[in-house]
Amino acid sequence: MIKALASPALLLSLLFACMSGAMAETIPRNVVTELAPTGKLRAAINFGNVVLAQKDPASGEPRGVSTELARDLAKRLGVPVEFVTFDAAGKVFDALAQGAWDIAFLAVDPVRAAGIGFTAPYVVIEGAYIVPADSPLKSVEEVDREGVRVAVARGSAYDLFLTRALKHAKLVREASGPEALALFRKERLEAAAGVKQPIVAFAKEHPDTRVIPGRFMVIEQAMGTPKGRDAGLRYLREFIEEMKASGFVAKALSASGQADAAVAPPSPVR
Repeated sequence: MIKALASPALLLSLLFACMSGAMAETIPRNVVTELAPTGKLRAAINFGNVVLAQKDPASGEPRGVSTELARDLAKRLGVPVEFVTFDAAGKVFDALAQGAWDIAFLAVDPVRAAGIGFTAPYVVIEGAYIVPADSPLKSVEEVDREGVRVAVARGSAYDLFLTRALKHAKLVREASGPEALALFRKERLEAAAGVKQPIVAFAKEHPDTRVIPGRFMVIEQAMGTPKGRDAGLRYLREFIEEMKASGFVAKALSASGQADAAVAPPSPVR
């Protein structure tokens, strides 16, 4: 006779462990060890890009499309997920040298690709300019003029892009997007650059500013892992294509209030 039954919580825990183990068994062992060499999936989350990640107002925990992708990937690998959080994309890239993370969610850029293997993009967003309301600058093209100072977040995708693209305007760098926007107003700079959604939100909060119509770049947001993890990268590329096609990415964007962000189109797995 069985004298005592396991508690419901214990039964659920055992069931989850069995399910995770069964899921991980379908993935080649070298993929798991490459993506989670410490036994857990360390996922870099950038709160500096509100389209991809936000802090839960109640718990402070990360949420958003990148968080949900990381959780699902960890479940498939059969390992726990550990979020390593940052307030700027440049800091995520800098932490690569310390081996601080196993996967990251960053815009694809040639500078970053020297040390990171990227998937195809899963979200496409735009880079936009904000200027003072009375600025003579009316178009994206007009920003690249002598005497124009553009505030940017150091090491961001748009900083890297504009460093190559601007021939006359001067970039003024701050540690993060919010700090760059604060500097733009405090120092009365001619413009600031950033991801369109937070730029538009900032302009709504500050009626003495306006957003220049159009975009100066398309920002392709992808998942990445340190170079040299070839089997892991191949799996990530297949994973991202599946998550786009299944509607997972679109649902995660909508659930986090970012439904106006575009899911990237399908891409052949290389």
